[in-house]
Amino acid sequence: MSTVEDQVEVAPAVPDDAPRPIERAGLLARLTVSIIPPLMLGALVVAGWYAVSYLLLDPKRRFLLKPPHEVVQNGFLNWSALSEMLSALWSSTKVAMIGLVIAIAIGFVLAIIMSQARTIERAVFPFMVTLQAIPILAIVPLISFWWGTGQRSRVIVCVIIALFPIIVNTLFGLQSAERGMHDLFTLHHASRATRLRKLMFPAALPAIFAGLRISAGLSVIGAIVGDFFFGRGDVGIGQVLKKYSSQLMGEELFAAVLLSSALGVTVFLTFGWIQTLAIGKWHETSGGRP
Repeated sequence: MSTVEDQVEVAPAVPDDAPRPIERAGLLARLTVSIIPPLMLGALVVAGWYAVSYLLLDPKRRFLLKPPHEVVQNGFLNWSALSEMLSALWSSTKVAMIGLVIAIAIGFVLAIIMSQARTIERAVFPFMVTLQAIPILAIVPLISFWWGTGQRSRVIVCVIIALFPIIVNTLFGLQSAERGMHDLFTLHHASRATRLRKLMFPAALPAIFAGLRISAGLSVIGAIVGDFFFGRGDVGIGQVLKKYSSQLMGEELFAAVLLSSALGVTVFLTFGWIQTLAIGKWHETSGGRP
């Protein structure tokens, strides 16, 4: 006769690294929350776009806002226009990245120096605020007078626009280390370099990446603004936008605007991904939200 133990089926062993049903459900829920709201909002925007094109605008004035399918057809599916926009976008991307790298180098050096000497911070910071407050259009003639109208001037515009957030956020992060930790380093007679490397810089990483994400988007804006006013050298996306606008090429103009926005979003998300890799394991940014 078979015993009760013999009649009970033994469940197969589950590997320790196998995803649990609760974990899979949680991942699916997070993906749903992350994807569905943007898709719904995007659908509403497209529907509103169609409504304005076909219901609010007179057919004779529809060139002011072409419907989305015509933008896709003439702007993205037309290879001659798309290749021109992609080439210009790549030129603007190079300018934006060069300007961003220079702004990061200058911003880090200034923020570190200002964090080490209160007198230098009080001397430099007002001028940084003044530089940020000056409208970039007001100094475009000076930039073209000093550095010409080529790629160098576009890079300088990017540096000017992207510099301030890096300095402010890096300086704030370097000064945000806990006072008790500073006292502990002082107790162990740590040097300035050791304090900066092991205490201040790790504490500043969240603020530094916040500044980098802001400045990355601003550098793209600076590259496009520079393209509008400095026409020599490689053709950038700003010059293409200016050309389409002057020739009333509405579909291509909207396609170029969307590509410019996609570049800014891509750069922003790239720095967000780098931030997650660098500090995502230990820095919590939920802000208390469920």
